[in-house]
Amino acid sequence: MFVATNRLFVPAERAEEFEEHFRSNMRTFLPGVPGLRRSTLLRPTRPDQPYVSVNEFDTEEDFKAWVASASFKEAHRRNAGIARHVTGNAVETFQPSEDLVLTES
Repeated sequence: MFVATNRLFVPAERAEEFEEHFRSNMRTFLPGVPGLRRSTLLRPTRPDQPYVSVNEFDTEEDFKAWVASASFKEAHRRNAGIARHVTGNAVETFQPSEDLVLTES
């Protein structure tokens, strides 16, 4: 598994519209992305925390292929609606060192 996160800093007064735009883009552009296992947008519980977009891929190569894809480029071109709500962001990537599943979904 390979995980890519994007920490998105959004002022509280823009949060609702940001979430609507982000959800729409997720539902439009992410289904069918090869190797994408899961995509989650985490809402902050405190005003000083960012939103966090978490994308789990089968491999780092799947992530890189997605970033190079036409779908990724189109999604981020359409992100103009999202970008006006974001005051900063930070992309981070990870490979799990431990993965403990305690319940079956």
